[in-house]
Amino acid sequence: MTFDYETLRFIWWAFLGALLIGFAITGGADLGVGALLPFLGKNDVERRVIINSVGPTWEGNQVWFVTAGGALFAAWPMAYAVAFSGFYLALFLTLSALWLRPIGFDYRSKLANPTWRNSWDWALFVGGFVPSLIFGVAFGNLLLGVPFQLDDDMRIFYQGSFWQLLTPFALLAGVVSLSMLLTHGAVFLQMKSVADINERSKKAVTFFVVLTLVAFAFGGVWIANMDGYHVASEVLHDGPSNPLLKFVHKENGLWLNNFRTYPILWSIPGLAFVAGFATLALSKVNRPGLAFISSSLTMTAIILTAGVAMFPFLIPSSLSLNSSLTVWDASSSLTTLKIMFWVTLIFLPIVIVYTSWVFRVLRGKITVEHIVANDHTAY
Repeated sequence: MTFDYETLRFIWWAFLGALLIGFAITGGADLGVGALLPFLGKNDVERRVIINSVGPTWEGNQVWFVTAGGALFAAWPMAYAVAFSGFYLALFLTLSALWLRPIGFDYRSKLANPTWRNSWDWALFVGGFVPSLIFGVAFGNLLLGVPFQLDDDMRIFYQGSFWQLLTPFALLAGVVSLSMLLTHGAVFLQMKSVADINERSKKAVTFFVVLTLVAFAFGGVWIANMDGYHVASEVLHDGPSNPLLKFVHKENGLWLNNFRTYPILWSIPGLAFVAGFATLALSKVNRPGLAFISSSLTMTAIILTAGVAMFPFLIPSSLSLNSSLTVWDASSSLTTLKIMFWVTLIFLPIVIVYTSWVFRVLRGKITVEHIVANDHTAY
């Protein structure tokens, strides 16, 4: 089985989306639980219950995030370079926050001192809250356009700052990301807990589902009335990876072009609302397992909505429109994409099967009695 350059470029765009969705579903639950830790756990034992709900799985879930970064580097090296140049400080803060998580999980219960444990609880909160927010802020800036340009030698010049990333729309996108991951974390915690923690998780699900859907709807209205990007020249789907060979047009409402061209795509944001309300209903009737599935569908639909709106753009440029990076002109070579395709075809199913198996084996609930009985092995 062989694929041409155009097909492989599209496949790798789909693979990148699948990896981001995989991380949102698996690692997103960990981030959400961490961000909720100081608020849903009212004492030390309850917080240990919450930590133990994700303790055995969070490390494996990072595979999706690491793989997504590796895929971006290998399949879209120019996009990787622009992202890590323009969002350097934001990514540094994200990685610093994520760095707090393994330390917090490993060292929190080493000492019985309340101040020690409370400090690590807030460190785990930062490790969940900051990445969840920044991921959305980054997506918001992609939709707004990133202030970079390419010269004739393909050198990248970024002319923005960290504070310029924190625009109202980008912060709204951050709220969407944060609230949907908090929803997912609360659903996961409801699925893994009983008694008081279970009830608090249920209330958190109700609040954050509503916040997610309201923010998502508001963001959709905003996008419909903001400038979008469109390739106005001939699109060379199998052409060389040179972004400067095209002409890009910017105009109000262009991010909805794909939805107007293919009306069936409106079902994607529609699924976000249907699955969101289903999550709310299933949580209220104590069906957290099904609520976890519907929450996963909500996040999948939200991420796909952003991806479909931007397609074929990867990183639009607000400084030099023609420097914008697209699926068709910023990829690695045909040979590289082919080799990576077969490697992914072998290893991605292994990761999916392994992740599914782990979640199934560890599907039981964590109780206070479990923590007390296993004090030396629990987190």
